[in-house]
Amino acid sequence: MLPPHGGNLVNREPRSAKSREHLKREASELKNIELKPGEVKHLQNIAFGSYSPLKGFLGKNDFNKVVRDKTLEDGTVWTVPIILDVTEEKADEIADEEKVTLVGESGIQLAIMEVEEIYSVDKKEAARGLFETDDEDHPGVKNFLNRGDYFVGGPIKLIRGGFEDFYKYLLKPVETRVLFKEKGWEKVVGFQTRNVPHRGHEHLQKSALEVADGIFIHPKIGQKKAGDWKDKVILESYDILLDNYYLHDHAVMSIFPADMFYMGPREAVFDAIVRKNYGCTHFIVGRDHAGVGDYYGDFDAHKIFDQLSDIDIEPLTFDYAFWCKKCGQMVTDKTCPHSMEDRIAPSGSKIRGMIKDGETPPDEIMRKEVAEFVTGQESPFVMEG
Repeated sequence: MLPPHGGNLVNREPRSAKSREHLKREASELKNIELKPGEVKHLQNIAFGSYSPLKGFLGKNDFNKVVRDKTLEDGTVWTVPIILDVTEEKADEIADEEKVTLVGESGIQLAIMEVEEIYSVDKKEAARGLFETDDEDHPGVKNFLNRGDYFVGGPIKLIRGGFEDFYKYLLKPVETRVLFKEKGWEKVVGFQTRNVPHRGHEHLQKSALEVADGIFIHPKIGQKKAGDWKDKVILESYDILLDNYYLHDHAVMSIFPADMFYMGPREAVFDAIVRKNYGCTHFIVGRDHAGVGDYYGDFDAHKIFDQLSDIDIEPLTFDYAFWCKKCGQMVTDKTCPHSMEDRIAPSGSKIRGMIKDGETPPDEIMRKEVAEFVTGQESPFVMEG
């Protein structure tokens, strides 16, 4: 099993009930910053070690290095900035504070944060570096530019987790590392998804299982753009697929509580690093990973791994998978000699269109049990906020 990114698995949780109570008493004396739901998920991921080696939200030097060089200030590869933004009014309020309490929208104490730095950046310029565009039609750019004008950097100490949706599916990195070891899995393939599974996804996962001991299916659960699948539908459809078509000793599913960045190639590297922290040795990178619209090339997420220093976890890159009527199975260009007329591509947009029109996707592109489940959902897609 690979070591965590940076060498050690970060743990910012209280070590005992006594230390938790001490933190709560201290937190009650401090000024507050209220976190948005996405920041609550970041906080939890930092504390659990999912974002190792981060111990808190990024300061300015780390932020600028991530934007410019895709590394932290110490040279560790890191491609997505994990930041906490505040308004100018809040920045002025906490300017002289050494520590603050981070609270959820309901006011519940979540963590104490050391205020090492309050800073601002040119968000337009940063967006161009991170997303390769500052076009506000790009949902990731729009979200980033709408954040507060000041960022607060510093380490955190968790009081309690604040993200509890689908908690029964949640495994921490320390837990998956033990689980994989107990199962005897030496090669573990991570699979990131924000979609209901179709036959193309299943083909990628089972192809990877031919060279690995187990697969870790890890849907990203959190804010998504309008038209994406709802989290509940994704998880329940995977339950159906795993129950009916996978060897249970070789597949595990958990959730990755995090909003989509839609950062394309950068997010592919970030997703790989996160799965490395969970104990994966390999990570599937499909077509247009974490992409949106036509902002990124179909295989840009494959190429970026060759441009960076080695991050240890091995990317498994795959070509398009499709159903060939003559072959009678899922294939790729590497295995099928037949023409386009013989192919049925499991296009995500095509599947969503069929579902919206009340049509059940055929078995060639989606398993019958999954297709019937998603077709039967009254509202399976994220609506415009």
